Amino acid sequence: MTNDWKIFKGNNQVNQNWKLPTAPSWRDFNNSESDPKKRRAETFQARPEEVELVNAALYLRRPLLVTGKPGTGKTSLAYAVAYELGLGEVLHWPITTRTILKDGLYNYDAIGRLQDAKDKDKEQEQNNLADIGKYINLGSLGTALLPSEKPRVLLIDEIDKSDIDLPNDLLHIFEEGEFEIPELRRIADKIEQVEVQTAYKDGKATIKQGRVRCTSFPFVILTSNGERDFPPPFLRRCIRLDIQEPDEKELERIVKAHLNLDANLSQEANKLIKQFLDKRKDGELATDQLLNAIYLVTNEKSPTGTTKEKLIAEILKYLDS
Repeated sequence: MTNDWKIFKGNNQVNQNWKLPTAPSWRDFNNSESDPKKRRAETFQARPEEVELVNAALYLRRPLLVTGKPGTGKTSLAYAVAYELGLGEVLHWPITTRTILKDGLYNYDAIGRLQDAKDKDKEQEQNNLADIGKYINLGSLGTALLPSEKPRVLLIDEIDKSDIDLPNDLLHIFEEGEFEIPELRRIADKIEQVEVQTAYKDGKATIKQGRVRCTSFPFVILTSNGERDFPPPFLRRCIRLDIQEPDEKELERIVKAHLNLDANLSQEANKLIKQFLDKRKDGELATDQLLNAIYLVTNEKSPTGTTKEKLIAEILKYLDS
Protein backbone atom coordinates (compact mmCIF):
# COMPACT_ATOMS: atom_id res chain seq x y z
CA MET A 1 0.00 0.00 0.00
CA THR A 2 1.50 3.33 -1.06
CA ASN A 3 1.89 5.92 1.66
CA ASP A 4 1.20 9.05 -0.39
CA TRP A 5 2.03 11.95 1.91
CA LYS A 6 1.16 14.70 -0.62
CA ILE A 7 -1.93 16.84 -0.06
CA PHE A 8 -1.26 19.19 -2.96
CA LYS A 9 -0.53 17.07 -6.05
CA GLY A 10 -0.16 19.74 -8.74
CA ASN A 11 -2.53 17.97 -11.17
CA ASN A 12 -5.12 20.80 -11.43
CA GLN A 13 -7.85 18.47 -10.16
CA VAL A 14 -10.09 19.79 -7.38
CA ASN A 15 -10.04 17.60 -4.29
CA GLN A 16 -11.74 18.66 -1.07
CA ASN A 17 -11.44 15.28 0.62
CA TRP A 18 -8.22 15.94 2.50
CA LYS A 19 -7.14 16.67 6.05
CA LEU A 20 -3.93 17.98 7.56
CA PRO A 21 -2.31 15.89 10.32
CA THR A 22 -1.90 17.35 13.80
CA ALA A 23 0.31 20.44 13.66
CA PRO A 24 3.75 20.49 15.27
CA SER A 25 3.38 21.79 18.83
CA TRP A 26 5.50 24.82 17.98
CA ARG A 27 3.19 25.72 15.03
CA ASP A 28 -0.22 24.98 16.53
CA PHE A 29 -2.35 28.15 16.59
CA ASN A 30 -5.67 26.36 17.10
CA ASN A 31 -6.35 27.20 20.75
CA SER A 32 -4.88 28.99 23.75
CA GLU A 33 -3.75 25.76 25.39
CA SER A 34 -1.38 25.13 22.48
CA ASP A 35 -0.17 28.75 22.29
CA PRO A 36 3.27 28.60 20.61
CA LYS A 37 4.64 31.14 23.11
CA LYS A 38 3.51 28.99 26.02
CA ARG A 39 4.94 25.91 24.34
CA ARG A 40 8.22 27.75 23.79
CA ALA A 41 8.39 28.43 27.52
CA GLU A 42 7.42 24.91 28.57
CA THR A 43 9.89 23.20 26.27
CA PHE A 44 12.91 25.42 26.95
CA GLN A 45 15.75 23.34 28.38
CA ALA A 46 17.80 25.57 30.69
CA ARG A 47 21.43 24.75 31.49
CA PRO A 48 22.81 25.32 35.02
CA GLU A 49 24.90 28.34 33.95
CA GLU A 50 21.85 29.94 32.32
CA VAL A 51 19.80 29.45 35.49
CA GLU A 52 22.57 31.06 37.58
CA LEU A 53 22.90 34.14 35.38
CA VAL A 54 19.12 34.65 35.17
CA ASN A 55 19.01 34.66 38.96
CA ALA A 56 21.96 37.07 39.11
CA ALA A 57 20.10 39.47 36.79
CA LEU A 58 16.95 39.19 38.92
CA TYR A 59 18.82 39.87 42.16
CA LEU A 60 20.89 42.76 40.77
CA ARG A 61 18.03 44.33 38.77
CA ARG A 62 20.30 44.37 35.73
CA PRO A 63 19.46 43.61 32.08
CA LEU A 64 20.61 40.23 30.77
CA LEU A 65 22.48 40.52 27.46
CA VAL A 66 22.08 37.12 25.77
CA THR A 67 24.26 36.23 22.79
CA GLY A 68 24.35 33.07 20.71
CA LYS A 69 23.72 31.71 17.27
CA PRO A 70 20.20 31.69 15.76
CA GLY A 71 18.00 28.94 17.16
CA THR A 72 19.88 28.46 20.44
CA GLY A 73 16.93 29.65 22.56
CA LYS A 74 17.76 33.30 23.28
CA THR A 75 14.18 34.52 22.98
CA SER A 76 12.73 31.34 24.49
CA LEU A 77 14.61 32.11 27.71
CA ALA A 78 12.46 35.21 28.28
CA TYR A 79 9.24 33.19 27.86
CA ALA A 80 10.57 30.45 30.15
CA VAL A 81 11.34 32.92 32.95
CA ALA A 82 7.94 34.64 32.60
CA TYR A 83 6.12 31.28 32.60
CA GLU A 84 7.96 29.72 35.54
CA LEU A 85 7.72 32.82 37.75
CA GLY A 86 4.14 33.67 36.77
CA LEU A 87 5.09 37.13 35.50
CA GLY A 88 2.48 37.25 32.77
CA GLU A 89 2.81 38.33 29.17
CA VAL A 90 6.28 38.95 27.75
CA LEU A 91 6.62 42.47 26.38
CA HIS A 92 8.37 42.11 23.02
CA TRP A 93 10.32 44.99 21.43
CA PRO A 94 11.88 43.92 18.10
CA ILE A 95 14.78 46.17 17.03
CA THR A 96 15.64 47.37 13.52
CA THR A 97 18.20 49.81 12.16
CA ARG A 98 15.55 52.57 12.32
CA THR A 99 14.48 51.97 15.93
CA ILE A 100 14.92 54.86 18.37
CA LEU A 101 14.43 55.00 22.14
CA LYS A 102 11.07 56.77 21.89
CA ASP A 103 9.65 53.82 19.89
CA GLY A 104 10.04 51.65 22.98
CA LEU A 105 8.76 54.26 25.42
CA TYR A 106 5.57 55.66 23.88
CA ASN A 107 3.83 56.95 20.78
CA TYR A 108 1.66 60.08 20.57
CA ASP A 109 -0.78 60.35 17.68
CA ALA A 110 -0.89 64.15 17.39
CA ILE A 111 -2.45 64.11 13.92
CA GLY A 112 -5.32 61.85 15.01
CA ARG A 113 -6.00 64.08 17.99
CA LEU A 114 -5.97 67.23 15.84
CA GLN A 115 -8.44 65.74 13.38
CA ASP A 116 -10.81 64.69 16.16
CA ALA A 117 -10.55 68.11 17.83
CA LYS A 118 -11.88 69.85 14.71
CA ASP A 119 -15.23 68.18 15.30
CA LYS A 120 -15.57 69.58 18.83
CA ASP A 121 -16.61 72.98 20.14
CA LYS A 122 -14.03 75.28 21.68
CA GLU A 123 -16.05 75.14 24.90
CA GLN A 124 -14.95 71.53 25.25
CA GLU A 125 -11.25 72.47 25.59
CA GLN A 126 -11.01 70.95 29.07
CA ASN A 127 -12.53 67.71 27.82
CA ASN A 128 -10.10 67.78 24.92
CA LEU A 129 -7.22 67.83 27.40
CA ALA A 130 -8.67 64.86 29.26
CA ASP A 131 -9.02 62.96 25.99
CA ILE A 132 -5.28 63.11 25.28
CA GLY A 133 -4.82 59.64 26.77
CA LYS A 134 -6.69 58.13 23.83
CA TYR A 135 -3.83 59.16 21.57
CA ILE A 136 -0.92 57.97 23.71
CA ASN A 137 0.26 54.36 23.52
CA LEU A 138 3.04 53.12 25.75
CA GLY A 139 5.60 50.96 23.96
CA SER A 140 6.97 47.72 25.35
CA LEU A 141 9.76 49.46 27.29
CA GLY A 142 7.39 52.12 28.61
CA THR A 143 4.89 49.46 29.73
CA ALA A 144 7.64 47.43 31.41
CA LEU A 145 8.49 50.47 33.57
CA LEU A 146 4.95 50.88 34.94
CA PRO A 147 4.71 50.35 38.72
CA SER A 148 4.16 46.71 39.67
CA GLU A 149 4.65 44.43 42.67
CA LYS A 150 6.77 41.99 40.65
CA PRO A 151 9.00 42.72 37.67
CA ARG A 152 7.52 42.62 34.21
CA VAL A 153 9.43 40.69 31.53
CA LEU A 154 10.76 42.70 28.59
CA LEU A 155 12.40 41.09 25.56
CA ILE A 156 14.47 43.55 23.50
CA ASP A 157 15.10 41.41 20.45
CA GLU A 158 18.23 41.70 18.25
CA ILE A 159 19.72 44.79 19.88
CA ASP A 160 22.80 44.32 17.66
CA LYS A 161 20.71 45.45 14.66
CA SER A 162 20.09 48.86 16.23
CA ASP A 163 21.45 52.25 15.30
CA ILE A 164 24.79 52.95 17.01
CA ASP A 165 23.15 55.37 19.49
CA LEU A 166 20.37 53.16 20.88
CA PRO A 167 22.46 51.16 23.42
CA ASN A 168 23.79 54.40 24.90
CA ASP A 169 20.30 55.93 24.90
CA LEU A 170 19.09 52.97 26.96
CA LEU A 171 21.68 53.61 29.68
CA HIS A 172 19.76 56.45 31.33
CA ILE A 173 16.55 54.40 31.37
CA PHE A 174 18.33 51.39 32.86
CA GLU A 175 19.95 53.55 35.55
CA GLU A 176 16.98 55.74 36.48
CA GLY A 177 14.08 53.35 35.90
CA GLU A 178 11.83 56.21 34.81
CA PHE A 179 10.92 58.52 31.94
CA GLU A 180 8.66 61.47 31.19
CA ILE A 181 5.96 61.97 28.58
CA PRO A 182 6.34 65.67 27.65
CA GLU A 183 2.83 65.90 26.19
CA LEU A 184 1.41 64.99 29.62
CA ARG A 185 3.99 66.87 31.63
CA ARG A 186 3.00 70.15 29.96
CA ILE A 187 -0.64 69.84 31.07
CA ALA A 188 0.04 68.37 34.52
CA ASP A 189 -1.13 71.58 36.23
CA LYS A 190 -4.55 71.18 34.53
CA ILE A 191 -4.87 67.38 34.35
CA GLU A 192 -2.88 65.60 37.06
CA GLN A 193 -3.46 62.06 35.85
CA VAL A 194 -4.31 60.61 32.45
CA GLU A 195 -5.30 57.09 31.41
CA VAL A 196 -3.29 55.81 28.42
CA GLN A 197 -3.03 52.63 26.37
CA THR A 198 -0.27 50.10 27.13
CA ALA A 199 1.55 47.47 25.10
CA TYR A 200 -0.61 44.77 26.67
CA LYS A 201 -3.67 43.73 24.68
CA ASP A 202 -6.55 46.00 25.76
CA GLY A 203 -4.34 47.19 28.63
CA LYS A 204 -4.57 50.65 30.17
CA ALA A 205 -2.62 52.52 32.84
CA THR A 206 -2.94 55.81 34.69
CA ILE A 207 0.00 58.20 34.36
CA LYS A 208 0.44 60.83 37.09
CA GLN A 209 2.15 64.15 36.44
CA GLY A 210 3.40 62.86 33.08
CA ARG A 211 6.00 60.59 34.66
CA VAL A 212 6.38 56.79 34.59
CA ARG A 213 8.59 55.27 37.29
CA CYS A 214 8.99 51.56 38.03
CA THR A 215 8.67 50.13 41.51
CA SER A 216 10.14 46.78 40.44
CA PHE A 217 12.84 47.03 37.77
CA PRO A 218 11.72 44.82 34.87
CA PHE A 219 13.50 41.61 34.00
CA VAL A 220 15.07 42.68 30.70
CA ILE A 221 16.55 40.27 28.17
CA LEU A 222 18.45 41.81 25.26
CA THR A 223 19.27 39.31 22.53
CA SER A 224 22.18 39.63 20.13
CA ASN A 225 23.43 37.48 17.27
CA GLY A 226 26.90 38.97 17.70
CA GLU A 227 26.73 41.19 14.61
CA ARG A 228 28.36 44.14 16.40
CA ASP A 229 30.26 45.16 19.53
CA PHE A 230 28.72 47.27 22.29
CA PRO A 231 30.33 50.19 24.16
CA PRO A 232 31.89 49.36 27.58
CA PRO A 233 29.47 51.65 29.53
CA PHE A 234 26.58 49.61 28.11
CA LEU A 235 28.22 46.25 28.77
CA ARG A 236 29.09 47.04 32.40
CA ARG A 237 25.42 47.67 33.11
CA CYS A 238 24.43 44.23 31.80
CA ILE A 239 24.84 40.65 32.98
CA ARG A 240 26.19 38.75 29.99
CA LEU A 241 25.17 35.25 28.96
CA ASP A 242 26.44 33.41 25.89
CA ILE A 243 24.16 30.48 25.01
CA GLN A 244 26.06 27.61 23.43
CA GLU A 245 24.68 25.31 20.75
CA PRO A 246 23.06 22.18 22.22
CA ASP A 247 25.01 18.92 22.16
CA GLU A 248 23.58 15.49 21.30
CA LYS A 249 22.03 14.78 24.72
CA GLU A 250 20.53 18.26 24.90
CA LEU A 251 19.10 17.92 21.39
CA GLU A 252 17.47 14.64 22.41
CA ARG A 253 15.80 16.36 25.37
CA ILE A 254 14.68 19.28 23.19
CA VAL A 255 13.15 16.97 20.57
CA LYS A 256 11.35 14.91 23.22
CA ALA A 257 9.94 18.04 24.85
CA HIS A 258 8.62 19.45 21.57
CA LEU A 259 7.18 16.15 20.35
CA ASN A 260 5.68 15.30 23.77
CA LEU A 261 7.62 12.04 24.00
CA ASP A 262 8.32 10.14 27.21
CA ALA A 263 9.81 7.09 25.52
CA ASN A 264 13.09 6.85 23.63
CA LEU A 265 13.35 8.59 20.29
CA SER A 266 12.82 6.57 17.15
CA GLN A 267 15.77 5.29 15.14
CA GLU A 268 14.84 7.78 12.43
CA ALA A 269 14.94 10.72 14.86
CA ASN A 270 18.30 9.67 16.34
CA LYS A 271 19.71 9.33 12.84
CA LEU A 272 18.60 12.86 12.00
CA ILE A 273 20.15 14.26 15.20
CA LYS A 274 23.51 12.73 14.27
CA GLN A 275 23.17 14.02 10.69
CA PHE A 276 22.35 17.48 12.04
CA LEU A 277 25.40 17.49 14.33
CA ASP A 278 27.70 16.39 11.51
CA LYS A 279 26.39 19.12 9.21
CA ARG A 280 26.62 21.77 11.93
CA LYS A 281 30.39 21.35 12.07
CA ASP A 282 30.69 22.93 8.61
CA GLY A 283 28.06 25.69 8.74
CA GLU A 284 25.31 27.44 10.67
CA LEU A 285 22.16 25.47 11.47
CA ALA A 286 19.32 26.18 13.93
CA THR A 287 17.63 23.67 16.22
CA ASP A 288 14.18 24.39 14.79
CA GLN A 289 15.44 23.09 11.41
CA LEU A 290 16.10 19.76 13.09
CA LEU A 291 12.64 19.79 14.70
CA ASN A 292 11.03 20.46 11.31
CA ALA A 293 12.93 17.58 9.70
CA ILE A 294 12.09 15.11 12.48
CA TYR A 295 8.40 16.05 12.46
CA LEU A 296 8.19 15.62 8.69
CA VAL A 297 9.81 12.19 8.50
CA THR A 298 8.25 10.69 11.63
CA ASN A 299 4.68 11.73 10.84
CA GLU A 300 2.00 9.11 10.11
CA LYS A 301 2.22 10.06 6.45
CA SER A 302 5.72 11.05 5.48
CA PRO A 303 7.92 11.16 2.36
CA THR A 304 10.06 8.13 1.59
CA GLY A 305 13.14 7.20 -0.43
CA THR A 306 14.96 9.84 -2.42
CA THR A 307 12.11 12.33 -1.90
CA LYS A 308 12.67 12.17 1.85
CA GLU A 309 16.44 12.64 1.50
CA LYS A 310 15.99 15.63 -0.80
CA LEU A 311 13.49 17.28 1.55
CA ILE A 312 15.77 16.77 4.56
CA ALA A 313 18.64 18.34 2.61
CA GLU A 314 16.45 21.36 1.81
CA ILE A 315 15.24 21.75 5.40
CA LEU A 316 18.78 21.45 6.78
CA LYS A 317 20.27 24.07 4.46
CA TYR A 318 22.96 26.20 6.05
CA LEU A 319 21.73 29.57 7.30
CA ASP A 320 24.93 31.27 6.21
CA SER A 321 24.92 29.85 2.68
